Amino acid sequence: MTAVQEVLLAEPRGFCAGVDRAIEIVERALTKFGRPIYVRHEIVHNTHVVNDLKARGAIFIEELDEVPAGATLVFSAHGVSQAIQREAERRGFRIFDATCPLVSKVHVEVAKLHKEGYEFIMIGHKGHPEVEGTMGQLDSGIHLVEDVADVARVQPAQTEKLAVVTQTTLSVDDASAITAAVQARFPHIRSPKQQDICYATQNRQDAVKLMSTQVDAVVVVGSPSSSNTNRLRELAERLGVPAHMVDDASELQDAWFDGHARIGVTAGASAPEALVQGVVQRLKQLGAVSVRSLDGVRETTQFPLPKGLKLNAPGA
Repeated sequence: MTAVQEVLLAEPRGFCAGVDRAIEIVERALTKFGRPIYVRHEIVHNTHVVNDLKARGAIFIEELDEVPAGATLVFSAHGVSQAIQREAERRGFRIFDATCPLVSKVHVEVAKLHKEGYEFIMIGHKGHPEVEGTMGQLDSGIHLVEDVADVARVQPAQTEKLAVVTQTTLSVDDASAITAAVQARFPHIRSPKQQDICYATQNRQDAVKLMSTQVDAVVVVGSPSSSNTNRLRELAERLGVPAHMVDDASELQDAWFDGHARIGVTAGASAPEALVQGVVQRLKQLGAVSVRSLDGVRETTQFPLPKGLKLNAPGA
């Protein structure tokens, strides 16, 4: 059997600007206000990140009833509905919103067009917290479609003013196919000025497309709850390459690599680089003697933190 000889690293991979920002918000809140800090939903969809923050004093909750009066509350990177925002404000929590600014952009667009009389078709996965947050910006008039078949069934109250929005972490190819079906059924539907799928999701999928032509198998580092990570695994498989998703190196199975000399490694946008390096070390133990990064987009995006989280600045 051929042993692993080379590891190719996708570029870019791992943390995006929205994830960096969300984690830093929780870390700064813990430093400034002390433990515990309450976080509604997993701050980002990664088991290791969540467990690390739990150990440092973050308590992850789903219902606001679990948060005591006067506590500090952080909304996760996926965003929340208007109802959750109003309830949290009513209860008087100290609130920091870690919603990814690219998700917030979708929320703002929905609110703006709703005032102009629009209804919405939302492309996304039912039950995902980002979808619940975006659909929860309105009391009605936003309709979820998960696949092309759903498009034929959706029944908006009117079609004169209709707009399409998407979950930011979808497969670019899947979203394009569903969008095409939506546009075919509703030819006058309004599309976003800029695609809702975030730059980081697009870049990581493009990197997997490039990498998949050069490797015998792909390892995607990330947690099962992460939408963008699942899309990376599916994309590699669609391109004809065996792909395996792991939370960390402990989940790697030697049999996956029998007969595979060149292994591609990438990571979802909420997976820390340390986990990637752990996978690389395990592949070296299986015989890899060469590790190299592929050329790819260099991401420079940074998002500002919310006010009130400056450290060593009383009253900031």
